[in-house]
Amino acid sequence: MKTLVSFKQKLEKRLEELEVEKKEVSDTLETVNSILLEKGFKRGDIKDAAQTQKPEVTEVEEKHDFIQGSETETVIPLRTTNDESLAIMYVEKDWLHVLPDENKNFNVTTPPFSQFLIERIFSKMQEKDGELVRMGQLTTDKMFAYNIVRQGDIIKELVIRNVDDERLRELKSSIRWTFEKMLEKMKSQKS
Repeated sequence: MKTLVSFKQKLEKRLEELEVEKKEVSDTLETVNSILLEKGFKRGDIKDAAQTQKPEVTEVEEKHDFIQGSETETVIPLRTTNDESLAIMYVEKDWLHVLPDENKNFNVTTPPFSQFLIERIFSKMQEKDGELVRMGQLTTDKMFAYNIVRQGDIIKELVIRNVDDERLRELKSSIRWTFEKMLEKMKSQKS
């Protein structure tokens, strides 16, 4: 009997481990899918997306809608005011994926990434949703959440969940501004 109980406990523990592993693999697969999607979008590099814009207009954003499975995804290239590529933003339902231009090597330590984007924008959105959860007006699974996918200190992707249309506008503007200021700092440090 003791052996069976012990064996049962081991099986339950292993099942829990497998569920955690399944979640991790699913998250990783989602990231890989977004990278594959980005690679298949139009490029050997992100500059190809910037070349599709009309050169005489700098603040126009192009949106490319396409079907992946049954979901429509919107692709928004983010560019500087001088039309230099910064990132590509993928918007799907209430998810947002931002893939920085791979030639830029944006570093998490470069201002104003942490001070502005993380502390003033992302954290404030989380705090606001946390208050709504405490008041019972929002469930925890609908709270604003983000993940910074990094390779060392280099930003590879921003994954943001629970984004509505109002927040999308603010996030798009804030992320573009942040990356543009980071690029300016990076260029001034090279000079």
